[in-house]
Amino acid sequence: MQLFLVSGLSGSGKSVALKTLEDAGFYCVDNLPAELLPNLAELLLPAGYENIAVSIDVRNANSVKVLPTVLFELMGKGLAVHLLYLDARTEALVKRFSETRRMHPLSDGVRTLPECVALERELLADIGDIGHHIDTSDLNANTLRAWIKQFIKVDRTRLTLLFETFGFKHGIPQDADLVFDVRCLPNPYYSEQLRPYTGRDTPVIEFLDGTPMAQDMYADIRDFVARWLPGFVADNRSYLTVAIGCTGGQHRSVYLAEKLAQHFAGQQQVLIRHRELSQPN
Repeated sequence: MQLFLVSGLSGSGKSVALKTLEDAGFYCVDNLPAELLPNLAELLLPAGYENIAVSIDVRNANSVKVLPTVLFELMGKGLAVHLLYLDARTEALVKRFSETRRMHPLSDGVRTLPECVALERELLADIGDIGHHIDTSDLNANTLRAWIKQFIKVDRTRLTLLFETFGFKHGIPQDADLVFDVRCLPNPYYSEQLRPYTGRDTPVIEFLDGTPMAQDMYADIRDFVARWLPGFVADNRSYLTVAIGCTGGQHRSVYLAEKLAQHFAGQQQVLIRHRELSQPN
């Protein structure tokens, strides 16, 4: 049996995540108290359920407090438990609540919406530290579904090296472990011939392949990751997210992430996420 837990901030996409898992064949339970997780596993395991997904969040504040302890107890019994933690910037969450006109679960008529989000972050801090983060601030629902499908397919007994690209003008991903700024490299955007393409297209690849600064940057990032990766593996990390950012997240960062992923693919379990390429123009 595999138990997938979905948690995170209200408005960050937990409903989308749980629905995606349900469509993938998981038996899903929404807002189950953490104290009942062992009972759920004991009931469903003999019944032949292999994949279970449970959503736990601040709608049950006491469960949030005990969830880390319950998780480690289940892992100690040999159960494969995986925590997916969805996050987003405060301004993105406030905008979503404003658009849907929903009440925040911590709203008490006194706190403002940003204060409710800040309190929720504080309450969920211990969970966020042990889960795999996805920052949904700039993601549409289809992209989030695709990333969750990636998450459930990887071998979680091994570290996954995740290269994520982004544009600085849209903000740094909150799920990044390492961040590299490549805005100092020559920008294909300023070439009318190259602007319509991305870092995955041959014209941009050929341009940056022939740019010594880009090759030096690639070598430096490659060697840094290679040197410190064994330490993250030894720390029993499930994911190492290497975020690479340029101005718009279309050309330089994409080129480098693809090149780095190709290099490490023969050594590690590798995923690539291009945040800005997933968004409509």
